[in-house]
Amino acid sequence: MTSQQGHTVFTSPDAIPATYPVGIFDSGVGGLTIAAAIRRTMPDERLLYLGDVARQPYGTKSPRTVTRYAVQAAEFLVEKGIKALVVACNTASAVALDAIAERFPGLPVLGVVEAGADGAARASAGGRIVVAATEGTCRSEAYERAIARRREGARVRCVPCPLFVALAEEGLTDGPIVESVARHYLGSLFDGGEGGDCLVLGCTHFPLLAPALARLAGPGVTLVDCAEATSSMLVHLLEGREAPKGTGGGLQLISTDAPERFARMVGKLFPALGPSPAVELADL
Repeated sequence: MTSQQGHTVFTSPDAIPATYPVGIFDSGVGGLTIAAAIRRTMPDERLLYLGDVARQPYGTKSPRTVTRYAVQAAEFLVEKGIKALVVACNTASAVALDAIAERFPGLPVLGVVEAGADGAARASAGGRIVVAATEGTCRSEAYERAIARRREGARVRCVPCPLFVALAEEGLTDGPIVESVARHYLGSLFDGGEGGDCLVLGCTHFPLLAPALARLAGPGVTLVDCAEATSSMLVHLLEGREAPKGTGGGLQLISTDAPERFARMVGKLFPALGPSPAVELADL
C-alpha cells in the first residue's frame, strides 16, 4: 500500500494489514443490516461504517451523482485505513462499483447487488423473481443482468419502492401504513400460479420491513435478504486475511450529518448497539 499525489494506492490485498477494519458505506442507516450480519458471521472483525445521511437518498439521483458520492465515500474510508470495502447501498452497487474498483484497483470491493442476485438465483424455485429496490437500482437493470449470469431463463421484475426507504428511516417498520404502501407497490405481483416465487429485498433498508413484506408475498414466496448473502461472500473475500481470533471486533459509526439523530435511529432500529451509540461527524 503506497500513497501517490495524496491518494492511497493498493498494490494487492495481501499488502493491507489483516488487523485493519472492514469499511462499509450506505446512504443512511439501512446498511447497518449488512453490518449486523457481518458481526454475526465474523465477530472478530472490526467494522467502520459510514452513513452518508447528508446526501440521501441515493436512489432518486442520477448515476453520475451517485458515482461521485460513492467514490468520495470510498476515499474517506480508505484514508481511515480499511482492508476491504462493502458497498452496502444497492444503488451505489448498481452504478458505481466499477468506478470504485478502478479508483482502488488493489482493494477488495464487494457490492450487495451481486450478493443479492446470487442468493435469488439459488433460492427461486421457478425462476420468477421480483426485486423490490430504489428507482436508481431498477433503472440500472443491474439485478436483471446479475441474475441472468447465474440463472438462464429467469424472469426478473424490478419494482421501484422509494417510500420504503423513508418508512425505514422513520422507524415505521410494520403496521397498517407499511402494509398499505407495500400493497401499492407489490400487491399484484404474487397472485396466481405465474406470480413471483422469490422477493429480493434490493435495498439495505428493506429488511427492516421484512415481516410486512413476507405477509404480503405469502408463505410460498422466499425472501432474499442481501445482508446475509453479502456476509457469506465477505467470508470468502477475506479468506486468509481474517482478523486474529479473540480480538472482539467492534463497530465505529460515522455520519455526514445530524449525528445525534443518526444515533437515535441506530439505537431504535438496532438495539443491540445500545440506546445512544457514539457517532462521529464527517464532512465529505
